[in-house]
Amino acid sequence: MSSRNLAFLAAIGATVIYGLNHTIAKGVMPQYVKPFGFILLRVSGAAILFWVISIAGPRQAIEKRDWLRLLLCAFLGMVVNMLAFFKGLQLSTPVNSSVLVTLTPIIVAVFSFFLIREHLTRIRSLGILLGFLGALSLIFLNKTTGMNAPNIPLGNFLFLVNATSYGLYLILVKKLIEKYHPFVLMRWLFTVAFLINLPITLPEYLEIEWSGIPAWGLASIAFVVIGTTFLTYLFNVFALTQLKASTVSAFIYGQPVIGIAFALMAGKDTLSLLEVLAMLLVMGGVYLVSRRSIPGP
Repeated sequence: MSSRNLAFLAAIGATVIYGLNHTIAKGVMPQYVKPFGFILLRVSGAAILFWVISIAGPRQAIEKRDWLRLLLCAFLGMVVNMLAFFKGLQLSTPVNSSVLVTLTPIIVAVFSFFLIREHLTRIRSLGILLGFLGALSLIFLNKTTGMNAPNIPLGNFLFLVNATSYGLYLILVKKLIEKYHPFVLMRWLFTVAFLINLPITLPEYLEIEWSGIPAWGLASIAFVVIGTTFLTYLFNVFALTQLKASTVSAFIYGQPVIGIAFALMAGKDTLSLLEVLAMLLVMGGVYLVSRRSIPGP
């Protein structure tokens, strides 16, 4: 099999893992692992795995002038982003999370306009408007509670915080990605994130009763730590070595489809007309924002 075909399989694999994660992670929260305790498992597990795998990478030291940016990237991408997503997942539903996490390209477009003065065409502006209309409808017009979802509006708002922090992270981390080997960069990002998350997440981590977690629960935790936090990054990095960034980013359209389908088949969620309409608005907005080839007025 050619490297290009393997890259497509890697991108598909990352998309599938992300899609399944919404239901699998929620399945063990908060009965066995509370959301903040889960984050400590994620960042510590990923930090260890990236330190191990970085042995195969080059020897690089982070320059003094880059540590502030790295600290900010870790805070946005591995602290605020993760804490908001998992707390939102506890409060809301897999269907809502599957839709709202795809707002990231729209958030990136907004921040790019304000921070690096990237031009916004009318088409992309329309995409931003549609995406936010979809998100706001889920936050303000959706039902307030649901299946294992005690506060859907607050959970959906936290998904928006998640997408916002991750979008800003993607913009700020770009200079570091261009300068440092991915293994070196990720091991330090997750190490710094572990240190920041530790005082916030340790209390809930200490509440975990490992002896009471069934085998399927332990498998779910391993899936989130190894699959969602570690393998997806490796898959996407490999895909980017063979495919254009725009091609890899296009796989984001598959995430809500997989996430919603899996949640429905597993009987962990239902789908309302409002959620369908919101998904169409968000995905339509993401599509328009991603069409960078369209000339401006």
